[in-house]
Amino acid sequence: MKIESLNNPHVKNWIKLKEKKYRDQVGLFLIEGDHILEEALKNGVVEEILSSNPVFAVENIPFFEVKETILKKVSSQVSSTNVIAVCKKRSEKKIEGNVCLLDHIQDPGNLGTIIRSCVAFGINTLIVSLDTVDIYNEKVIRASEGMLFHLNIIKKDLQETIEDLKGKGYTIYGTNVKKGISLKDVTPKNNYAIILGNEGSGIKENLQEKCDDLITIPIESSCESLNVGIATSIILYTFYKK
Repeated sequence: MKIESLNNPHVKNWIKLKEKKYRDQVGLFLIEGDHILEEALKNGVVEEILSSNPVFAVENIPFFEVKETILKKVSSQVSSTNVIAVCKKRSEKKIEGNVCLLDHIQDPGNLGTIIRSCVAFGINTLIVSLDTVDIYNEKVIRASEGMLFHLNIIKKDLQETIEDLKGKGYTIYGTNVKKGISLKDVTPKNNYAIILGNEGSGIKENLQEKCDDLITIPIESSCESLNVGIATSIILYTFYKK
């Protein structure tokens, strides 16, 4: 189908998907760019594709040939994009394998980075707190480079989740810059869960109290702390190698 008007009902619905409230209502979200589209197609979540270039048409998926002005209006990026797709949200699966939990992460770039690191370093399930930034935020998706399609992501109350994990025999590790033992001295046990906290305040006290061990990354005294995305990557890599 060819669409040329910004007033077309399809265009209006695509634009509304930039709002979290509407994404939650319809269970759909937007992705941008050919690389992320490729990852989404591998996982069978693409519902519609829109582009000014018919080369992006895929068999059995509705394709809309649109003007560049429409792409720009639907896009969340400052620079132009060549293709946008509407995807269905993935259903949450049961918790399995090694787990990463995120407490009140607010920066979408950090969340996207953490998602990529989880996939790279053997995390099977990512559990995000109810007050963590939306995983379908366009900046999260872009920073994840499409890796969110390769990870079981669950949004859930962390206190309740930790109790469930303990009941299943998981060892719970948390991070604390001042009280934690050095990462190099930790030997992770099978079925572990790692909690990472908010960019400014870290993990909430009530969650720290439920951890079996608190860990910290040794750094130079001239540096107060690490960005949570970088810290997560270092911890997950270290656990993965051990």
